[in-house]
Amino acid sequence: MTPIIQETRSLPHWFLDDLYPGFDSPELKRDLERIEGDAKAFSDAYQGRLKELDGGAFADAIAAYERLSEGMGRIESYADLAFSTRITDPEAGRFNQSMRERINAISAGTLFFTLEINRLDEEVLESKLSDPKAARYRPWLRDVRVFRTHQFSDEVERILHEREVVGRAAWVRLFDETLAGLRFDVDGESLTESETLNLLSDPSTDKRRSAAKALGKVLGDNIRVFSRITNTLVKEKEIDDGGRGYPRPISFRNLANQVEDEVVDALARAVKEAFPKLSHRYYALKASWLGVERLDYWDRNAPLPEDGGKRYGWEEARDVVLGAYEAFSPELGAIGRRFFENPWIDAEPRPGKASGAFAHSTVPSAHPYLLLNFHGRGRDVMTLAHELGHGVHQILAAGQGYLMSGSPLTLAETASVFGEMLTFRAIIDAETDPRTRRTLLASKVEDMLNTVVRQIAFHEFERAVHDERRQGELSPDRLGDIWMRVQSESLGPAFRFDEEYRNYWAYIPHFVHSPFYVYAYAFGDCLVNSLYAQYRGGASGFQDRYLDMLRAGGTLRHKDLLAPFGLDASDPAFWRQGLEIVSGLIDELEG
Repeated sequence: MTPIIQETRSLPHWFLDDLYPGFDSPELKRDLERIEGDAKAFSDAYQGRLKELDGGAFADAIAAYERLSEGMGRIESYADLAFSTRITDPEAGRFNQSMRERINAISAGTLFFTLEINRLDEEVLESKLSDPKAARYRPWLRDVRVFRTHQFSDEVERILHEREVVGRAAWVRLFDETLAGLRFDVDGESLTESETLNLLSDPSTDKRRSAAKALGKVLGDNIRVFSRITNTLVKEKEIDDGGRGYPRPISFRNLANQVEDEVVDALARAVKEAFPKLSHRYYALKASWLGVERLDYWDRNAPLPEDGGKRYGWEEARDVVLGAYEAFSPELGAIGRRFFENPWIDAEPRPGKASGAFAHSTVPSAHPYLLLNFHGRGRDVMTLAHELGHGVHQILAAGQGYLMSGSPLTLAETASVFGEMLTFRAIIDAETDPRTRRTLLASKVEDMLNTVVRQIAFHEFERAVHDERRQGELSPDRLGDIWMRVQSESLGPAFRFDEEYRNYWAYIPHFVHSPFYVYAYAFGDCLVNSLYAQYRGGASGFQDRYLDMLRAGGTLRHKDLLAPFGLDASDPAFWRQGLEIVSGLIDELEG
């Protein structure tokens, strides 16, 4: 049975034929059999022999490993994308799990390769890299070897690898299926999570309250399940981190992001110190606009009183975003247009589909896909601009090949947030009515607060949970206590929180899918603020340097990528500069 859902409404659905035409397709079966055979031949040819290979043969081995990895990545991407629009469908769930298990078994036979690379002495590796063919892979080898002091024996690594599908991956699937299956009773109407969250920015206070209460109640009804998932995954990470010798729960993520612990600490510290002049100040201002002493938590994303609630059709949203991209760079705009000219976007909200939005890079030999839940609000236009930024970034970086096209998370959010900024500026620069401009500016400030303040609050929640879990299991009440503390600290005294808000941590997918991912949003926003200031200042050749940065993919670390722009993320002034731009927009609103 094919997983493709035919388009029946005005919002686009993606077609996954560019990966595979169906669950039982001959193409998929053929590729699985070929990859299994190639993996066995690869192991027979290279296992235990890397040290003796000369540079050319070593390069050939890496190239073969890359082809194998891309083949497996294509199958995994197809299974994940098909599942993401049919999470509650048992057939899609069975297929996704079956493919994960099949690929896990195949990749267990190639696991030796990176483990042996990490056992090579530095001088032995350097002698191989004197060959130009091998030297091409130096950035990938650098990123592999950063974990060399943290790996277990080959036998232990293989056991952990094989158990992944019934360990962490199984708990993540339980989270996704549980969340996708929940329904929320809002004024007698049964809604999905995406539809309920969308109502939190409805103009009606009563509608926002009803949606917020329904969300908190249903999450509370299921809080034991979400607590069990969280406690299990955090404990599993603690065991793994301890065995590998990571000093802190965040250390693995920072290594993977190619960023030093102290840089992330400086970011978090700078944002927390700025809470009073950013979120606390803005939300006090918003309370005065809404004519209340304090905001209820469901008023955080409430539109302003003079906001006309402009709705966007899909074609209008597309034209706004593409127009902004093309005005900045015709090349960037042309790449973005391909997503709309081809069935690469799934935008219709519907039951069983993953909530939120994402861009899936798939593999360089194919193309990315974008998942959205488009409701026609201004924030949905910004989300489209955000995910399209990821998509064009992934296409530009594809030339680096499967092993080196992916950017670390700290830079992966740059193109997406920059795309949002381009789109926002295009909209507000075309607007002449002062009241409308104020609502647009306020909406942008709220988006920036959600990207910087809210994500660092999430980061603080994760840090506290992972630290405290080392002393024992956390009860649902304790998880709610930590959540309320970080939310109160970040949002400030302008807010009033009801009891059910204690459960809101449970629906945040990043805590489950990618621990300590969230600070990357704040990193990207501050970086984009600095980059965009240069662009608006007329910096010569900015567009070319920006596109070159995106094309680099994962080949360069953040210091090297930012050097052409004169930026240094290790300098505390870098973070202050990014935050001052947000503060300046609030100054403008106060005026």
